[in-house]
Amino acid sequence: MDKIIVLDFGGQYNQLIARRVREHKVYAEVKAYNKISLDELKSGSYSGIIFTGGPNSVYDEASPHFDPEILNAGIPVLGICYGCQLLAWMGKGEICSAGSISEYGKTELYTDDCVLFSGIPETSICWMSHTDYVKTAPEGFRIVAHTDHCPCAAMCDESRKLFGVQFHPEVTHTEFGAQLLHNFLFDICGCKGDWSMDDYCVKAVASLREKIGSGRVLLALSGGVDSSVCAALLAEAIGDRLTCVFVDHGLMRKDEGDEVERAFAPWNINFVRVNAQARFLARLKGITEPERKRKIIGEEFIRVFEEEGKKIGAVDFLAQGTIYPDIIESGLGASATIKSHHNVGGLPDFVDFREIIEPLGLLFKDEVRQLGRELGLPEYLVSRQPFPGPGLAIRILGEITEEKLGILREADAIFREELAAAGLGTCTSQYFAVLDSSRSVGVMGDARTYGYTVILRAVTTDDFMTADWARLPYEVLSAASSRITNEVGSVTRVAYDITSKPPATVEWE
Repeated sequence: MDKIIVLDFGGQYNQLIARRVREHKVYAEVKAYNKISLDELKSGSYSGIIFTGGPNSVYDEASPHFDPEILNAGIPVLGICYGCQLLAWMGKGEICSAGSISEYGKTELYTDDCVLFSGIPETSICWMSHTDYVKTAPEGFRIVAHTDHCPCAAMCDESRKLFGVQFHPEVTHTEFGAQLLHNFLFDICGCKGDWSMDDYCVKAVASLREKIGSGRVLLALSGGVDSSVCAALLAEAIGDRLTCVFVDHGLMRKDEGDEVERAFAPWNINFVRVNAQARFLARLKGITEPERKRKIIGEEFIRVFEEEGKKIGAVDFLAQGTIYPDIIESGLGASATIKSHHNVGGLPDFVDFREIIEPLGLLFKDEVRQLGRELGLPEYLVSRQPFPGPGLAIRILGEITEEKLGILREADAIFREELAAAGLGTCTSQYFAVLDSSRSVGVMGDARTYGYTVILRAVTTDDFMTADWARLPYEVLSAASSRITNEVGSVTRVAYDITSKPPATVEWE
């Protein structure tokens, strides 16, 4: 099949670029710029290369660079943001700081005739995010787009199939970003668009059978979408040599542990529930720093799985439902760590298994759901709302206590009940409550109170790499707020989070 490689130079949209390429039924993978050689790129495995954005200045010698010979390798290249500046730098063009006129956000773009802009109006809106820009294009390139403040918003050398854009076509804010990527993939790289999830499913099952052989696998099952699909995929590959261990760490939502157990009871799998609430809360006592919480939870999960593996006997592999966004946010290649996911950046240095396998590690959330349907999972499992592995530990700001867990479980349940009653449960991608560590003054029954603040959060997204806050009706928010302050003790204030991702993340910690 056709493959596009996305070379990671430290940008935070790198996985989003790969996902946008896959939307065109072309397979894309991400690799750090310093983990692949020019010879590997020239091997014929890739139909095209995309250079990502990044936080550095290309004229700084300490910034990430690549072998300039890539310009003469005959492989189509699309440079985005920093990637565009890198193309110019390698071709001996001039790059400089934009100074006080840096561009961030929606920007009007003016384009000229170029195969990259085929089918795109001469004037449109793009998404800019840069402090440097290409002042002079390299020899052989011509400038084919500009904005009011950026003289080179796009450049091309069509004879060598080299293209650079200063803006971000991968984000939905760029009006014709999908068309631009389509033009690069099909008109420039000559891709056929023959990658599909049913084909991926067949190959993934075959690959797992080959890797695992006659071994046994212990799957860390949370009951969420990712681990459920992972369970179905492994069951298809190795049958009863799979044991699914569900660790109830005491940080689940209201009644969720029992719901998970009921959901998997009809399945023909080896299901083990471990009630480990006391040990997790003991380890988390007094811990307030978010990354420390995640690492403690990640390590304790592994220790529980190791103990259960020894009880089962002869377990070779530990499987996890890790997906692509988990990996990028935990720091992939040159990218910054946003937050360590407990099953990636939170893992301890030593793990007492032959290997950890992550069958979904190259898939985005929507692709995981699609794979689940291919495997015949029921829709209620496939469409289930995401819930983080560390659970309520990263929705309680500050130290975790039994009292705070009880407050948050009730508040979260009320919020979910009100959204379901209003018929909005499927209209938002994720919604939950957060308990703040601070307290504020309130008044109840003519008396002064001093209680906690609950923050409600709801977002819409199709990839969980970017997200927008959900515009919930005021009456729904009002009903949730009234019930929480009346029915949940120690809560005097309810707020609604109206921050998008970026600059925030979906979770608070």
